[in-house]
Amino acid sequence: MVKDPGSGETLLSLRGISKHFGAVQALYDVDLDLPSGQVTALCGDNGAGKSVLTKTIAGIHQADGGQMFWEGKPVHIRSAKDSAALGIETVYQDLALADNLDIVQNMFLGRERRNGFFLDEDGMERAAGETLASLHVTTVRSIRQPVATLSGGQRQAVAVAKAVMWNSKLVMLDEPTAALGVAQTQMVLDLVKRLKSHGLAVMVISHNLNDVFEVADRVAILHLGRMVAQDRLSAFDRQSVVDYMTTGVSSREVAASGQGRN
Repeated sequence: MVKDPGSGETLLSLRGISKHFGAVQALYDVDLDLPSGQVTALCGDNGAGKSVLTKTIAGIHQADGGQMFWEGKPVHIRSAKDSAALGIETVYQDLALADNLDIVQNMFLGRERRNGFFLDEDGMERAAGETLASLHVTTVRSIRQPVATLSGGQRQAVAVAKAVMWNSKLVMLDEPTAALGVAQTQMVLDLVKRLKSHGLAVMVISHNLNDVFEVADRVAILHLGRMVAQDRLSAFDRQSVVDYMTTGVSSREVAASGQGRN
């Protein structure tokens, strides 16, 4: 059973998604709802299937069974290009930024704008600056500074800004605060909140329960490839999330009225 996604309109729904790699079953009949204007935290222990599920939505893997619905209509995501065409962007842990290029060049890497035979440098610089400003990313010295000179939090901000430039509707962030200090972590969490305020659906894959309880509206928990709980944040406390992550069940009263089980 999957609980009501809440007040936001459901942008992406997964129903019965399964995935195996040879004899290894990575996902078992997973249901998931990602509403617009809300942050959904995808939690689970190592090996729970978080990365496989994320990459299936992103088009890196193809589901072996089940159905995806985008804005209520069935869709087939067979490649990263299909995913991007719908408006799905993923920021992986490695951020996929080129250290030797500046911020503008990174944000348009592979999608450069041209003016005749020449690159539209002014247009790209203007668009990059507007996107960063809309997300209140104000700590970078210049949008022409090399990415290699940025802090961890600034790099994450550039990767997120790159993701939202392309008419994205769903942004998936893989462990966005991993290895960041306290101040940089807060900067990234504030950025996640701004994505939500812009009406985007956001999925944050995280082990950090402090982050989850600060930014998430909803929590979805995988255990050994199965979605064992999914509901609004208020249906959980930290211990119940840990219980679901480690054992697949929880008897805590706070979650009893809100758990979704497959």
